[in-house]
Amino acid sequence: MIDALKPGDPLPSERELAERYDVARMTVRAEITRLAAEGLVERVQGRGTFVAEARVAQAAALSSFTEDMRARGLKPGSQVLGQGTVPADDLVSRRLGIDVGTPVVRVRRVRTADGEPMALEEAFLPADRFGEMADEDLEGASLFTVLEERFGARFPEADQRVVAVEIVGEDANLLRVAPGRAGLKFHTILIDADDRPLAYAWSLFRGDRYEIRLRQERRA
Repeated sequence: MIDALKPGDPLPSERELAERYDVARMTVRAEITRLAAEGLVERVQGRGTFVAEARVAQAAALSSFTEDMRARGLKPGSQVLGQGTVPADDLVSRRLGIDVGTPVVRVRRVRTADGEPMALEEAFLPADRFGEMADEDLEGASLFTVLEERFGARFPEADQRVVAVEIVGEDANLLRVAPGRAGLKFHTILIDADDRPLAYAWSLFRGDRYEIRLRQERRA
C-alpha cells in the first residue's frame, strides 16, 4: 500500500485496516509501529499515520553533502545564513588545535535536497590558510569541492562523531520541523595529509529524512 502512495499521503485508520485484512487492531498497531521504526510511515498525534518522506542514508566513505544528495538522485542546494571571520571559541580551538581567539572563517548554511531543508551546517576553517573563504560564493556550492579545487586542500581522512538530539528553537524553524523532533548531529574534523586538523564542522540533520547505514564485520 505504501509503495502505491506518495509521501504525505494518509494511511487508513487502524480500525479500517483491521477490518480490511480481518486481523486484530493490536496486530495492525504493532505493524504500524514497526513501519514507523523503519522510517516508512510517520505518526502525527491527533491526525493519523502518513507515508514518510524517503530517508537519505549516509555512505561509509567520506563524501560531501552535495555528493550524498546527487548519488541519490536529489538536487543539492544551500542558503547561506552567515559567512565571515570570527575568533575561535573554546570548542572550535580544541577541534582545530589552535589558540582561543585565533581568527577562523565561519560558514553557516541550510542545506537542501530538491528544495527542502535537510540539514543545518556550520563550518570553521583557520583564517591564516583559508581567509579568502570568507568572500567565496558558497550559495549552492560544495565546501569539499571549493577546498580541493580553489585552495588545493587534501583531506584523506576525517574524525566524525554522531549524536541524537532534539531539534528546537531557531534550528526547528530553519529546518521546517516541529520543535522537539528528532535530529542527528554530526561533528566532523577533516584531517589533512600531514595528519593535522584542516577544518571542523557540525551538521544537524532532520531525523525523519536522514539515516546512517553501516555494514560491519565481526573479526574472529
